[in-house]
Amino acid sequence: MNIQFLATVAVIAPDPAGSRNLYAGAMGLPLQGEGDGYYHSEQIAGCKSFGIWPLSQAAQACFGTDQWPAGRPVPQVSIEFDVTDAAAVAPAAQQLKQAGHELLHGAREEPWGQTVARLQSPEGAIIGISYTPVLHD
Repeated sequence: MNIQFLATVAVIAPDPAGSRNLYAGAMGLPLQGEGDGYYHSEQIAGCKSFGIWPLSQAAQACFGTDQWPAGRPVPQVSIEFDVTDAAAVAPAAQQLKQAGHELLHGAREEPWGQTVARLQSPEGAIIGISYTPVLHD
């Protein structure tokens, strides 16, 4: 697996408005909304993208439902690692699976063009192995 860079860090927010109050309000981070509750910025030095991801959207992305499954730890953060290209995501996910890590879902292309596979870390974080075209120079 050839990780190119840390692509995205997003807090997973059960209370997105409260998180926006902290990160955009009190801290002054230049977050912009998508109109669906997801706020993010690609303007914070040292991070390709920082976001506030509503828990309901994380559940939808991983399980196809707005509710996080009761039998899993509720994640507080999502971290995505980008690989060289979209074709590298599936083999990287397979490598993790063969190493004994359970995937939340295999490689797939999201509507915004990102190819991603996700798993949940031992700490409960959502870990994405992805290729996000807009974050590559």
